[in-house]
Amino acid sequence: MTVEMSTSLGKIDVTEDVIARIAGGAAMEVFGLVGMASRKALKDGIAELLGRDNLSKGVVVHNTNGEVVLDMHIIVSYGVKISEVAGNVQRRVRYTLEQTVGIDVTAVNIFVQGVRTDRDS
Repeated sequence: MTVEMSTSLGKIDVTEDVIARIAGGAAMEVFGLVGMASRKALKDGIAELLGRDNLSKGVVVHNTNGEVVLDMHIIVSYGVKISEVAGNVQRRVRYTLEQTVGIDVTAVNIFVQGVRTDRDS
């Protein structure tokens, strides 16, 4: 599935995987975010922290009727205000996608899968 954009020069197709990779990379720039979590169910109550190569696996892109909605599964650092980190991730991802790809994101849904301390690393 792709997101289609039309310009005066022609049509541009951007795959959902590219959108997910850009969103994951933008999210990682936010202070208080440890990383992206797997979309799969929690294993024994512990969220699986994904490596830098798998940032897109923590992002689900929904493209219906030209509206792009992102579901992001994240892990935050212990001691930070979760609502602030989530809000900063939403703003950063929306801004980055608008600036780099030109896509208006309808919503960025955040799912906090876990909290990590320094000892968890």
